[in-house]
Amino acid sequence: MKKILVIGPSWVGDCMLMQPMLMRLKQRHTDCRIDVLAPAWTAGLLDALPEVNQSIVNPFPHGTLQLKARYRLGVELRAAHYDQVIVLPNSLKSALTPFFARIPLRTGFVGEMRHGLLNDARKLDKSELPLMVERFAQLAEERDAKIPRPLANPQLSISTNQVDATLIKLSLSLAQPVAIFCPGAEYGPAKRWPGSYFADIANRLHAKGYAIWLIGSAKDHGIAEKIASNSPALNLCGQTDLSDALALLSIAQLVISNDSGLMHLAAALDRPLIALFGSSSPQFTPPLSSAAAIVKLDLECSPCFKRVCPLGHFNCMNQLTPELVWEKIQRILRIT
Repeated sequence: MKKILVIGPSWVGDCMLMQPMLMRLKQRHTDCRIDVLAPAWTAGLLDALPEVNQSIVNPFPHGTLQLKARYRLGVELRAAHYDQVIVLPNSLKSALTPFFARIPLRTGFVGEMRHGLLNDARKLDKSELPLMVERFAQLAEERDAKIPRPLANPQLSISTNQVDATLIKLSLSLAQPVAIFCPGAEYGPAKRWPGSYFADIANRLHAKGYAIWLIGSAKDHGIAEKIASNSPALNLCGQTDLSDALALLSIAQLVISNDSGLMHLAAALDRPLIALFGSSSPQFTPPLSSAAAIVKLDLECSPCFKRVCPLGHFNCMNQLTPELVWEKIQRILRIT
């Protein structure tokens, strides 16, 4: 049995996008065991991926070296006797622990001066692999092999028991059809649709008989509270862990989300999804589902990929009006 360690990304959405790579590893090595080293906040998602044997907490905050601690973790991992490690982040730091773990085959893109740490370092052809999901999947192949196309989409399945437990935990009812809004975006405010626009859509959907639930992390509570104070939306931000969020998303008749990790989870659950793009680009990290509709403006200044609008006007989101989104909702839900 081949034992593979994957050094996972730090973002939930990126962890979702690595699943096709995990699927491909299982196709190529049918009896392999895959463990994933990733931040603690991704555990709820990793536990839901059937390809993952176990998740291991990566304890290192973003940007910190902590060389001695990385060495100690590497020594601990030696006992697992991994045959291969696939390092998805491109940083030098992410390649240190598997080097210290003495894993024989260490695969990843060349990245940040990592030739000595990775002995299967590959050069990335961005034009050949424009999507993040494709770049991850390429690392499941032999060095010069092509990824199989079409690449499988990420896919999740949530049990009825998990849904029921979450509804009881949060005292929620399915007496009405549910629309879920994901108003946050961990990367920064330039990816967030205005709260007043979310409130506008919440009022319109409520008039059509929908319950509106706002989900996200505790950091999104303030944004969601502004929406809830101007609409009948229920603010659940900070009350749900990732497993709860998956359960709620799985039963939504509609999800409206900024370009965020929750957007990718909704896509993997194949829910009717409106994905709002401003400063980022669906040409790199689109929602991978036939049930997803992308709404964006093709402005000259976007995508800029900045955390905060560098021009100060935020036109990419401010000019993406509720009316434009409502037109898309009407087509998806077949309402007038």
